[in-house]
Amino acid sequence: MKKKTAQQFGKFAAKKSNAAIKEQFKQEKRKEKKEREEFFNKKKAEARAQRPGNNTGSIPAAPVHNRPVSTGTMPLNKFIAHAGICGRREAAEMVKDGKVKVNNELVTEPGHKVSPTDEVKFNGKKIFLAKNLVYILLNKPKDYITTTDDPQNRKTVLDLISRGRATKERVYPVGRLDRNTSGVLLLTNDGELAQKLTHPSHEVRKIYAVTLNKPLEKKDFDQILKGVVLEDGPASVDTLAYSDVKDKTQIGVEIHSGRNRIVRRIFEHLGYDVRGLDRVSFAGLTKKNVERGKWRFLSEKEVRDLKHFGKGR
Repeated sequence: MKKKTAQQFGKFAAKKSNAAIKEQFKQEKRKEKKEREEFFNKKKAEARAQRPGNNTGSIPAAPVHNRPVSTGTMPLNKFIAHAGICGRREAAEMVKDGKVKVNNELVTEPGHKVSPTDEVKFNGKKIFLAKNLVYILLNKPKDYITTTDDPQNRKTVLDLISRGRATKERVYPVGRLDRNTSGVLLLTNDGELAQKLTHPSHEVRKIYAVTLNKPLEKKDFDQILKGVVLEDGPASVDTLAYSDVKDKTQIGVEIHSGRNRIVRRIFEHLGYDVRGLDRVSFAGLTKKNVERGKWRFLSEKEVRDLKHFGKGR
């Protein structure tokens, strides 16, 4: 997307995409209270409708998305991803680190071909191709890490869905949100979709609400639009906006880069401390009607949209 100059922004409403993201944040704030009330009223009505002795408060079963059983060979890292262990790129690193055996032989080449009949062990435990695919949207709170296991025994996002008995399938987070970042996070055992959503070539869009320790100055606003150079190379955003022109510590950012902590590092590079970072949209998914720390299953339509999204979705 071509960058706009400060003069073209006027009062930060002249740029259509900038105005759109600004309006999105405003609408979310206006609708948040109403949606919360409607959501809880619906839940109360459902609870009243249930007779004594029923399983009140039970979690609905996960929608079943069947995957055809593969009869051919596939790369080892793809097999691990389709077993619901982690994404394909992470699986490749695990293979290289010597954590995987095929038919009791250590394999360190991620591209090693395996078939569904081969015995694959990850960290000494046999793994199987996942047949039932599960897709969960979580509104991640702060102080949870996006990993399937943590040697330091810190709280992980899997703790949140396991408490609610979301699924018996082994799911994992798609992409990363650091410990202090909240918001939309997708968890699934669909390795193919995870690969698609995290690969840089697909330029998956994310929108963040940023809270800074001080107002973002005009010169820095313009500099971010032009791009900044970080220790790992140039970084730019697709859209930048003041969420509230009366409070210039509140910033909206749209970005497609998947680099580690990229939003925080852009602002920190210019001398700002990011006090709050919340992802409000990921690949078109939002946290509407999902409270912080809660989750829901994706609808059939949302799954189809994710699988067929175009570049920049």
